[in-house]
Amino acid sequence: MPEQGEVFTQKQKEALEAELQELEGPRRAAAIEAIATARSFGDLSENFEYHAAKNEQGLLEARIAKLRERLHNSVVVEHDTDEHVGPGSIVEVADEDGETMEVTISSVGGGVSTDSPLGAALMGATVGDVVDVRAPRGAWKARVLSIRRA
Repeated sequence: MPEQGEVFTQKQKEALEAELQELEGPRRAAAIEAIATARSFGDLSENFEYHAAKNEQGLLEARIAKLRERLHNSVVVEHDTDEHVGPGSIVEVADEDGETMEVTISSVGGGVSTDSPLGAALMGATVGDVVDVRAPRGAWKARVLSIRRA
C-alpha cells in the first residue's frame, strides 16, 4: 500500500469524484447566490445572514480542497478476484475464541479503515490466513473465513 496516498477502489474514487462535481457545481453556485442575497439586506457588519453564508462558503471550499487533495494523492486498486483482502472487501473473520464478525475494508469511510489495526492486518490476506492484530487494547489473532466484494 502506498504511503503517500489513500487506496480506493474504482467505485470509491468515482463516488468522491461525483461529490466533488456536485460541490464545485450546484452547491458552489448556491453558496454564491446565498451570499449575494444576504448582501442585499444591507449593513454587512451586523448582517447575520451574510456572515452565515460566508461561513458556509468557507466550509464548502475547505471540503472541495480536501477532496481534490485526496483524489490527487490516491491510488486506485481494483481486485479481479475475491482471493486477497483489499479495499472494498467484505471479510468474515474469527477471533481466538471462535467468535465471528463481518467487516468491510474501506479507505474512504463507512467500514474498517485500511489504516486501522484490523484493516491493516487483513490487507492482502487470503481465506485461511491467520493475521496478528495489534490493537491499542491488546494484540489478538484473526482467522480469515471468507472474502467477497461489496
